[in-house]
Amino acid sequence: MTSSLDLDSAFAALGDPVRRALVARLARGDATVGELAGPFDLTPQAISHHVGVLRRCGLIEQRREGTRRPCRLKVDHLSRLGTWIDDQRRTWDDRLDALEQHLTDEGAGR
Repeated sequence: MTSSLDLDSAFAALGDPVRRALVARLARGDATVGELAGPFDLTPQAISHHVGVLRRCGLIEQRREGTRRPCRLKVDHLSRLGTWIDDQRRTWDDRLDALEQHLTDEGAGR
């Protein structure tokens, strides 16, 4: 199970549109920081900062391949976030269904 701190840092990281775009790009395959920077009008340092935030919260990892340092999306961690969201959705769907049933029962009793 993902801890609250993992969820907090991951959702905070995904709160930034640049980081969401980086995650979306990495969903298509590994890329170096330079390759990730291509579509953005940001300095390499700014992209490195965003990559660092994503790495520290566990959404991506970087490895060495000679002189290259490609980034890879950690799909298992992203899946845990999706599972948490799905659990919350099911809980609220159940609550809303119960409320709807209660209101229907109340209306039928009048």
